[in-house]
Amino acid sequence: MTRLPGVAAAALLASFLVTADARAQINTLTREELIKYTALNPYDRFADGRPKVPEEVLKQLNDMSSEEVMGARGGAGGRGGGSISFVTGFQVLNPARKLIGRALTLQLMPARPEVATVDADEWRKKGNTAPLTHQSALDTLQAGDVIVIDAGGSIDAGGIVGDNLAYYIWKMTGTGFVIDGAIRDLEGVSAFGMPGYFKAAVPPAIQGLMVTGINVPVRIGNATVMPGDVVFGDREGINFIPPNLIQGLVDTARITHIHDKWTQKKFDERKYKSTDIYSRPSEPALLKEYEEYLKQELGAAAYEEYRKRP
Repeated sequence: MTRLPGVAAAALLASFLVTADARAQINTLTREELIKYTALNPYDRFADGRPKVPEEVLKQLNDMSSEEVMGARGGAGGRGGGSISFVTGFQVLNPARKLIGRALTLQLMPARPEVATVDADEWRKKGNTAPLTHQSALDTLQAGDVIVIDAGGSIDAGGIVGDNLAYYIWKMTGTGFVIDGAIRDLEGVSAFGMPGYFKAAVPPAIQGLMVTGINVPVRIGNATVMPGDVVFGDREGINFIPPNLIQGLVDTARITHIHDKWTQKKFDERKYKSTDIYSRPSEPALLKEYEEYLKQELGAAAYEEYRKRP
């Protein structure tokens, strides 16, 4: 049911069909499937199989920007850097707050009663007393999770969360949300101070949508988002980063951050033309000064690793 292009979609659909007898529904990936699709993850995992990027790695994103994230793709893991996606065109709930965490995905599609009824029956057979709705995904949220909801950009389907559910997300995760669809109660949600991305704010509540995936690949804008991806959002947009690329990206972005600080420091002196300093010092003496500054800021060990890069 996941909207993936071409061969990827066919392969994933085949996986669902093969396991249908075992799971009897199409609304989640098993732990084994999640591990298979995120096999490059170098970190621990949650019980559901999602990659668990450590908090100390996530904290290194606090001072970064989307420019630094996208500029660091080349140092994030060779050709794999292309798996890092940037998405814009969303409304930003609180632009001063960055959104940083691990993706827990939810896919919603226009309701088809014959499909929704089957899943609802299987959901109850598994002992669930509450019905299968978008809140079923919210009930699984943990600290550091970012709920990433693919509603196909639908505005007519109403607000997927309002102030009450947004507050629940905020308190359970300490992060925020990405919703390719609408929210409601904008005044109330904005007051919490949480970060969030959404297509529009509308008065009606959610209607006419069914759950077709929890912890499955989802599409947000031009990005395919996997459960456990690192989510980084600032006032410009949202970045989705595979776990296996995050440390290389952070290390490269740190160098960019140091470079920018040094560049602005030299501009503050008002002694140089822009081309003397940016984007690379043109004079050997200035280049040496920059390299010494970089070594001091990085530390000797990290600087030596930097020097070994191609």
